[in-house]
Amino acid sequence: IMNAFVLIEIGLILLCNTISSCLQCNHLPLQQRKVIENSLRLLDKMGKRFPKQCLREKMSFRFPEQVLIPTEKETVKVAIEEILQHVFYIFGKNLTPAAWDGTALEQFRNGLHQQIEQLEACVIKKQTHYHQSKEVNMLKLKKYFQKIKYFLEDKQHSLCSWEISRAETRRCLQLADKVIRKL
Repeated sequence: IMNAFVLIEIGLILLCNTISSCLQCNHLPLQQRKVIENSLRLLDKMGKRFPKQCLREKMSFRFPEQVLIPTEKETVKVAIEEILQHVFYIFGKNLTPAAWDGTALEQFRNGLHQQIEQLEACVIKKQTHYHQSKEVNMLKLKKYFQKIKYFLEDKQHSLCSWEISRAETRRCLQLADKVIRKL
C-alpha cells in the first residue's frame, strides 16, 4: 500500500510538471516578445549613443532573414533559440567595454540565458527530425554570428567594434521580434 501511494505521488508530480511545462510553452511567443523587448531596452541602456567616430568602421554582416520566415512555428522557435545562444555567447565574454553599464549587461545576459533554457525545454531538437532546409538555416545563422565574432577579434574588441556589434544585435533582435508578432 505504501509503495502504491509513493508511485501515485510521483505520478502526480510528473503530471503537474508536464502540465506546467506545456502551459509555459503555450505562452512562449508572448514570453519571447517580452524578453526581446527587455533585451532591446537593456542594449540601449548598456551603452550611450552610437559614437560618430565608429561610423567609418561600420560593416554589413547581412543577417540571413530567410531563417525567420514563419513557415513553421517550430522552425522559427529553433532559429530564435539559435540566435539567442549566439548573442549570449558573444556578449558572454568578459571582453565587453568598460564604458558600458555593467548592470545592464549582466541583466541582458541573464535574460538571454533564461529564455534559452525556456526555449530548450519547449523546442523539440531531434536532429533526425530536421529537414535539410532547417540545417541550412542554422548554418547560415552560424556563419552570420561568426562574422560578428571575427569582426570583434580583428578589431581587438575595441569600443567601436563592440558598438557596431551592439547595433547589429539590436537589428537582429528587432527582426526576431517582428517574426514572433506574426506567429
